[in-house]
Amino acid sequence: MSRPEVIENSSVDRCGFDTPSSRLRSRVTNGKTPFVEADGRGPWARRWRDILAEIISDLGGLEGGLSEGQKQLARRCATIAIACERMEGRAALGEEIDLEEYGRLTDRLGRAFQRLGLERRARTVEEQSLAEIIAEDSNADD
Repeated sequence: MSRPEVIENSSVDRCGFDTPSSRLRSRVTNGKTPFVEADGRGPWARRWRDILAEIISDLGGLEGGLSEGQKQLARRCATIAIACERMEGRAALGEEIDLEEYGRLTDRLGRAFQRLGLERRARTVEEQSLAEIIAEDSNADD
């Protein structure tokens, strides 16, 4: 059995490991499923994948050469975002939520996005009068 080609200075090369064949790697590593144990077909799993795809797109896409660390952080961001969305859904139903936990999760999400290099960008807003804004809203409702 021949040794698989190792890209110079890749994480595999730096760690001194041979790259195992895809049959010996996990389904997560091979990109077949995002989770080790869950089947990933539920509504929250689908939402998690959507959020992850958007985050990766914001980072330039998978073709942009994301490192494994960036991919891992993006997964964590998607997970925290889902936790916040679930809490928001309960709050919208009138249920009490732990605002301290919600705040901590929101802060952690912001810090994780900063680590990934994502930053808030201000958009250009045209100066409009209140009457113009109201007129646009009423036209959109028609």
